[in-house]
Amino acid sequence: MKIALGLGCDRGTPAATLTQAIAEALAACGARWHQIAAVASIDLKADEPGLAELAATQGWQIHFYPAAALARVSVPNPSETVRRHTGTPSVSEAAALLAAGADASALLIEKHKLRGPDGRHATVSIAKIPH
Repeated sequence: MKIALGLGCDRGTPAATLTQAIAEALAACGARWHQIAAVASIDLKADEPGLAELAATQGWQIHFYPAAALARVSVPNPSETVRRHTGTPSVSEAAALLAAGADASALLIEKHKLRGPDGRHATVSIAKIPH
């Protein structure tokens, strides 16, 4: 099974918090790091140092989608707070689904949230990539 990660985070979220959130989400659905075939987020995070560090460490190319593309994706947990801050009601769920090329039925983890020791939040969604 190949999976896609959708990542959301506060500004300044360190790579360690993102890594912990991903590890917890993977464990929750029984997936493994080597199964990650796609990683995505919102284009507002393209310059986020924690995401860049994580991508470099893991050898990932993160795809960054514009808010308008994410907003067109039907997700189970839209958020008005996220919409106010980003222009889309979903970052992690929508990004995972776009990266997977799948609909909401492919979500293995809808929205795993973690508040790191520094108070910064990371959100991870995981979608199964169809064969």
